[in-house]
Amino acid sequence: MNPIKVEHAHPAVASLIANIQKVLIGKSSVVELTVTALLANGHVLLEDVPGVGKTMLVRALAKSIGGNFKRIQFTPDLLPTDVTGVAIFNQKSMEFEFRQGPLFANVVLADEINRTSPKTQSALLEALEERSITVDGTTYQLARPFFVMATQNPLEYEGTFPLPEAQLDRFLMQLRLGYPSVKEETDMLSRFSDGNPLETLEAVVTSEELRQLQEQAQAVRVSDGIKEYIVRLCHKTRDHQHVYLGVSPRGSLALYRAVQALAFVRGRDYVIPDDVKELVPYVFGHRMIIKPEARLDGATVERILTVILAETRVPVN
Repeated sequence: MNPIKVEHAHPAVASLIANIQKVLIGKSSVVELTVTALLANGHVLLEDVPGVGKTMLVRALAKSIGGNFKRIQFTPDLLPTDVTGVAIFNQKSMEFEFRQGPLFANVVLADEINRTSPKTQSALLEALEERSITVDGTTYQLARPFFVMATQNPLEYEGTFPLPEAQLDRFLMQLRLGYPSVKEETDMLSRFSDGNPLETLEAVVTSEELRQLQEQAQAVRVSDGIKEYIVRLCHKTRDHQHVYLGVSPRGSLALYRAVQALAFVRGRDYVIPDDVKELVPYVFGHRMIIKPEARLDGATVERILTVILAETRVPVN
């Protein structure tokens, strides 16, 4: 994806993106997609090697919206109650009191989520989908806005557990930062030579303003032709000969919300086909499973999606 043209973006969104880029250098596309997911009320799975700025990105985002930020370091011995919270018996009041876990925040960094057991990973399912958690039969509503960015190292690293399909499906997008270029890394050294710019970063959007931006993004117009285009793309992933598990209806709804938010980020009140084309790899890629025999023949999700996009008729309205 090409870097965002800030002059064409919604003013408040452009300010938010520019503020994050004071810390994260040379990753304008990833920053734009992250803000798009935030405005779409979705969550992001960020997969990359250690040290490329995954944690820096989400901390800069939290500071930029003035929200409450919590970080969860996922480890093999982490328990579900360490994530959601736990009810503790108070001997003075003779009652159970609920102590909130780190999920009770506006922005949550689930760091190295694939280093913990599937049981603890599943503690996030309700929070990601319903913005609530249930402990001992009692349901607690989470903060609004509520945004989770989960980071994971590639599965080739030792001591990792692949995320189950049900959990992957609840992330709006899967992104990768990648290594910076020589110039970007040189600029980074210069910018960080006098201290960490994250420490002086200030909020440019309040939580209330962010909620209003999210509502405005949901009001972006999507034509019937675009809606049908999204659905046809989903169905082609399900019917593809090399795909064992295609994109679910939750995936089509995720793409619908994402294209609305991307159009809003870029200052439009309507969606165009190019919005759909740009977001398909990020919204669909982690929701698909290729058949083992097809993978042995060299098939990849990226190649399959490229073919599907090329073969699917683009709406004219």
